[in-house]
Amino acid sequence: MRWPRPKSLNSLLLTGFALVSVPLLLAVVIGATKVRDLARQSETLVRTGVETTHYSQQLFQQIAPMERSAKLFQVLNDPALLQVYREGRERFLVTLENIEAVSDDPIRRKHLQALRSALRRADAGIMSSRPQAPEAVASAVEAFDAMWAAAFELSAATNEQVESGLSSLQNATAETQRYLFWQSAAVILLTALLVTLFTFVLLRPIRQIDAAINLLGKGTFSKPIAVRGPTDLENLGRQLEWLRVRLLELAQERNRFLRHMSHELKTPLASIREGTELLMDGAVGELDSAQREVTAILRENGIKLQQLIENLLSFSAWQARHSGLEISQFRLRPLIKSTLETHQLTLLAQRVHLDLKVQDIKLQADRAKLKLILDNLLSNALKYSPRGGTIYIHAHTEQDMLVLDVGDTGPGISKEERGAIFEAFYSGRAPTAGHLKGTGIGLSVVNEFVQAHGGTIEIVDGVFPGAHFRIRLPLAPRSETEPA
Repeated sequence: MRWPRPKSLNSLLLTGFALVSVPLLLAVVIGATKVRDLARQSETLVRTGVETTHYSQQLFQQIAPMERSAKLFQVLNDPALLQVYREGRERFLVTLENIEAVSDDPIRRKHLQALRSALRRADAGIMSSRPQAPEAVASAVEAFDAMWAAAFELSAATNEQVESGLSSLQNATAETQRYLFWQSAAVILLTALLVTLFTFVLLRPIRQIDAAINLLGKGTFSKPIAVRGPTDLENLGRQLEWLRVRLLELAQERNRFLRHMSHELKTPLASIREGTELLMDGAVGELDSAQREVTAILRENGIKLQQLIENLLSFSAWQARHSGLEISQFRLRPLIKSTLETHQLTLLAQRVHLDLKVQDIKLQADRAKLKLILDNLLSNALKYSPRGGTIYIHAHTEQDMLVLDVGDTGPGISKEERGAIFEAFYSGRAPTAGHLKGTGIGLSVVNEFVQAHGGTIEIVDGVFPGAHFRIRLPLAPRSETEPA
């Protein structure tokens, strides 16, 4: 059984808002109910206490004239005093009824019964006999002592009940506070869980879209894009997948063109190189110094052209395959020496000086790709270095990183060009010392291969007079790979 889930982003947001609001509203309702109960309880306690205290005071005020009229009647035997007693008696009974109406409490009922019993004794001695016997009147007067005692006990019981009610109210208030505290804690926890859940549900497709856009921005088109979530975000994911497929097709078309063009260029170039080598070897006769110099220039530029074509092929293959690295262990010095030997003729022709400070570093990397990195950086330095200039190649380690510096004494790289210098097919505007303008992919290939090793390349200022590239590569791959 699949649980129903919101289909769109709006419905997901509304559902999340509703589910987060429900426990909050429920907590508010429960809290309001608790507070209302406490208010009612306190109102009842105050009203009962005030009314009972008021009526108790009336009892004391009514017993005194009744007792006074009874005692005067005992002495004077004046019938008018009986009327005063009757009027006080009626008011006294009304007060007793009012006390009973305030609260039907067993203890209060007991004291009210004692008051009525004492009143009946007084009535029996004053109002029942005709004429009233002195003994009966004296007994009636004595009944007021019991009435006073019952009234005092009723007042004390009332005060005690008020105190007990206040204590119960305080306990109820403290209990309500504890309940509301734990309820608030539970609501906050539940709300946090719901917010976390819906944040995860909402952010997961957004993160997938963000990751897909990053991959497209980096030129990685091999991984299909799949977004799971609300319908509108899934539709956006399908649009990104269509864009990925389209970009992949365009990249394949471009790489196919580059490969075909490169191969077409290599065929006549091979004939040119072969003819140049035959001339240099004296196959058609010994060359004089001027002819040999011209032939050397032809061979040198043929080598440069071949290198540019090889760069095009390497770039095309890398873009098409994004193949993995072939990791092996080697030393850096022999690799740099081998690279320099490839450019030895150009170095001599341009009378370029070398400033080598390379530590004896052992690292694990793709040897072929690192050689191509060095070869392109050295070619770039030769291209922009003036005749008789200096090329700097320094290498040392920092913790687990290789730091490789390649600099020259050329015009350097302007601030405006640095944002595009590593883009494919971008050629700098600075004048070159060589006779052949580059294709603008050398530094792009360098950047691709450096990133493939998990490293970085940056342009540094203030160390060397011209351009200065600094490469940082891990001495070993981040995720160990067995050498091929």
